[in-house]
Amino acid sequence: MYKSIKCILTSLALIVLVASLNAQELLREEAQKAFRYLNDVRQNPASFSQEIGVNLSYVQPTPKLKWSDELAEAAEKKAMDMARRDYFDHVDPEGYGMNYWIVKAGYELPADWYSKKSSNNFESIQAGLATGKEAIMSLILDEGTDPPGHRNHLLGIEPFWSNCTDVGIGIARNPDSEYEYYTCVLVAKHDF
Repeated sequence: MYKSIKCILTSLALIVLVASLNAQELLREEAQKAFRYLNDVRQNPASFSQEIGVNLSYVQPTPKLKWSDELAEAAEKKAMDMARRDYFDHVDPEGYGMNYWIVKAGYELPADWYSKKSSNNFESIQAGLATGKEAIMSLILDEGTDPPGHRNHLLGIEPFWSNCTDVGIGIARNPDSEYEYYTCVLVAKHDF
């Protein structure tokens, strides 16, 4: 009898674990939609002012970003980490910022840019919106933020980011987490 109960409880625990793992997912199609939308906005920012809800007439068009599998992998890992561990921050619970993870992904950065493990110069994050387009719109709107760092980053408004050419986007979902959807956008370049 005891073995039967133990077997049933173990089976139930495995079912719950598998269901929990299946509930966490990467949304790669949404990441590609976010990529296309971001490039559309970069090509003609002013034409998206009304849709996004912020005046972008001062923003100069910038070249399309190139998809980077390395940055996408780092962005996916970050988005999934936030979804799994239910946090929302530019720095993970161990204190690492994205500069560290970008170097681990194969990008070369000056050593002093990642000597402080929490450094982040290349990441925009958003939580709570189900589609890639909505996430990009929210980041560009950058409501309540002065200066609008995410907007400056994604649209290449300032010289530092206007020289960045590569992008990787990760979107993860965990219905058991606070925000459910987590988006990480990395815009960087090789060889600073």
